[in-house]
Amino acid sequence: MTTTTEREPLPRGFWVIWSTVALDMVGFGIVAPILGRYADRFGASGLQVGLLFASFSLAQMICAPMLGRLSDRVGRKPVIIVSLIGTAVGSFVTGIAGALWVLFVGRIIDGASGASIAVAQSAVVDLGKPEQRARMLGLLGMAFGVGFVVGPALGGLAALGGPHVPFFVASGLAAANAIAAVIRLPETSTTVRQPRSPSRRVRQVNRFIVIGFFSALPFAGFEATFSLFGGARFDLTEGSTAAVFFAIGLAMSLVQGMLIGPLTKRFGSTRLLQSGLVLVACGLGVLGGASVWVVLFVALALIVIGSGVSNPSLTTLVANSAPADQRGEVLGFQQSAGALARVIGPPLAGLSFDRVGIGAPYSLGALVFLIAIVASWQLTTSRQ
Repeated sequence: MTTTTEREPLPRGFWVIWSTVALDMVGFGIVAPILGRYADRFGASGLQVGLLFASFSLAQMICAPMLGRLSDRVGRKPVIIVSLIGTAVGSFVTGIAGALWVLFVGRIIDGASGASIAVAQSAVVDLGKPEQRARMLGLLGMAFGVGFVVGPALGGLAALGGPHVPFFVASGLAAANAIAAVIRLPETSTTVRQPRSPSRRVRQVNRFIVIGFFSALPFAGFEATFSLFGGARFDLTEGSTAAVFFAIGLAMSLVQGMLIGPLTKRFGSTRLLQSGLVLVACGLGVLGGASVWVVLFVALALIVIGSGVSNPSLTTLVANSAPADQRGEVLGFQQSAGALARVIGPPLAGLSFDRVGIGAPYSLGALVFLIAIVASWQLTTSRQ
């Protein structure tokens, strides 16, 4: 006699949130790969291009907790809609820019609006039962991957019409997404906000945020310097480097979308977080010394699998540990910590690449990961 275990259906409204996030990420994927070359038309130096990208993350860092707190008070739906409108405005401003400072204005508006990702995560958590949250957040992570796969291809096609066209396409996509959200997006928050009180749970959330920062810091450095590393060690061109990142994004999406649910059910979010962090640290350490293709593939596989299981597991633990009436704000702080890491990580990695050695960003990054690993092992009493 055989028995079959059916997955519990996802809550009604989940796929609407998923598609909203996926379309938002498609818009981001259209803009991000071509922004540097676009800024070069306005005479931007390398430093100014770096600051242009950093301005997005800085705005996201500042606004994520604010938007999360606002969504706890007024609901998730209005905050997501306003953020999509902000994204449309930011992309449009970038497209019509006639001077470099206007580009900065557009990226700051876009970064502030992009802080709503934590609100979307909160909406998913609102809908799901605790045992469903890891799977749902993993699928939401898959939506990020879809955006980064489809967006650059769509942006490349749009660029055939002129350098400004991709930004107008991204703006139109965000505006259409906002209209669709008004019609289709459900309101998920029904929690009445309670007076704040210090608690053990809140202190635990702070520890998760520390883990998020020290795991995102070296990963941001990896993303920023891999093209330099690949060119120096493996003669990778811009095209082949893009293909590597495409494969990384696709593989990570598959891990998050297909494996997180069953793995969490079997091992729990805490153990997956710990294991994932160890895998990424090992992958970075191996990558730092990689000089042959086999070793490179092993290193990237470790990084992909580790990140694929640790990221949604961390978000699940944060969401489950946060007081229900502060969930948006707490997830906003987690996103803010990641944004800060994306501001600090790339220049530190670039400096170590220049001054220490080609593999230094990854070897040193593996050491930084130890801070996150040690903090994660203090969570062994958590039961998810």
